[in-house]
Amino acid sequence: MDFGIKDKHAFVAAASRGLGYAAAFELAQEGTKVTICGRDKERIEESAARIAGETGSAVVGIQANVAVSEEIKTAISVAGNQFGPIDILVTNAGGPPAGSFNDMDESAWEKAYDLTLMSSVRLIQAVLPVMQKRGWGRIVNITSISVKQPIQGLFLSNALRPGVIGMAKSLADEVAKHGITVNNVCPGWTDTERVQEIMQARAENAGSSVEEQMAKMAESVPAGRMGRPEELAALIAFLCSTRASYITGSTIQVDGGSFRGLM
Repeated sequence: MDFGIKDKHAFVAAASRGLGYAAAFELAQEGTKVTICGRDKERIEESAARIAGETGSAVVGIQANVAVSEEIKTAISVAGNQFGPIDILVTNAGGPPAGSFNDMDESAWEKAYDLTLMSSVRLIQAVLPVMQKRGWGRIVNITSISVKQPIQGLFLSNALRPGVIGMAKSLADEVAKHGITVNNVCPGWTDTERVQEIMQARAENAGSSVEEQMAKMAESVPAGRMGRPEELAALIAFLCSTRASYITGSTIQVDGGSFRGLM
């Protein structure tokens, strides 16, 4: 299937590892020029070189913390100078700290707000005017199944990620006339370093091993296993394609059947 995005410019946030890396890799395989950003300069540059080497696409890595407004602006500007206007934006950010309500002071809430909600808002603000002017664009927000079904122990994520969905749904209505689609993808339990960290915390609290916690989680998934990052990335690439031009304002889970609701 030809996705029709060869030579488009894709910007993928927080892509030095995990879901962001998988999304960037998948888009590069489709022939897009890809800019990725991450907080660690050495790691993001290594990731960019690896994607470029394995896909043959042009890829550049930029050091940027998506929780900091000025760093987002700088990264988008550098990306534009490198590959031209951004056609595809995949927003993403590392999850806020795990914990319950009583674990979170006001500072934790403020940091999570900047990381989880405002990173998506600011990234979109930085690319949207050019997308509107050019009459084409794809925006995909990587969120979490927690927007549909809260996850125990991830209070900040449960509270703030739904804000991304509300923002995206409202934006989709405003920009559809400009040829821009806005969608959200919701990974369930997926085998990433972030999930390994969560399982480590659960293991410590339960007095068990990480392996036991991973197996327990896999048992709760109808598919009987955790997801793989490339499975989410495949959906992202499709939503960014010309084939998906009539899909906008949608929130789609990739969770092996874990979500128990109807819609």
